[in-house]
Amino acid sequence: MLKSILVVEDDEEIRNYLKEFLRESGYAVQTASDGPAALRVFHKTPPDLVVLDLTLPTVSGETVCIEIKKDSPEIPVIMLTAKAKSMDILSGFKMGADDYMAKPFVGDELLARIKARLKTMGRSDTVHKVADLELNTSTFEVKRNGKLIPLTQKEFELLHYFMINKSRVLTRDMILNKVWLYSPDIESRVVDVYVGYLRKKVDAGHKKKLIHSLRGFGYVLKEN
Repeated sequence: MLKSILVVEDDEEIRNYLKEFLRESGYAVQTASDGPAALRVFHKTPPDLVVLDLTLPTVSGETVCIEIKKDSPEIPVIMLTAKAKSMDILSGFKMGADDYMAKPFVGDELLARIKARLKTMGRSDTVHKVADLELNTSTFEVKRNGKLIPLTQKEFELLHYFMINKSRVLTRDMILNKVWLYSPDIESRVVDVYVGYLRKKVDAGHKKKLIHSLRGFGYVLKEN
């Protein structure tokens, strides 16, 4: 069965290009030109992945992303937008976006990112534990000492990468390559920002800290 993609883009030329390009690449494609139409299509026939423009009429792409992730956090959202400043990108990830591409874009690069995100979805359900921290890739729940910790999609992916590499030092480049697919639009400082987010949620209030930084090297998640 073909994987399905919802393309949300108000520019007719770009929307038609993506529809034909992705269909020729072996995907079933649905399209929408604004936020309300995108949400109607999404709820009627949920896709496997969403390519989402941010500057939409009526309802913003940011709002669409939040609504999608609220209902279906497991469905990847790739933001495609002319907003390419660092703060715009960080804001997009905070809203739950899984990836971010700035316009103008290269079709083959977008295709590679789509394939990578869909491949990631195919991971088997697993529960990972480090000390009293537990991450469940089936329920998308994270708990520490039995208490539920709310994380965004990107924070979840980052923590998952740390946990499957327990006690291994991860450089910023390694993290960018795995969690952000090393997009040229993403600055390395985004790693520091998101590690800071995780520390506040995972380690705050706990005597035993699990996320550690190694100056000049990177980060490591370990018990001691």
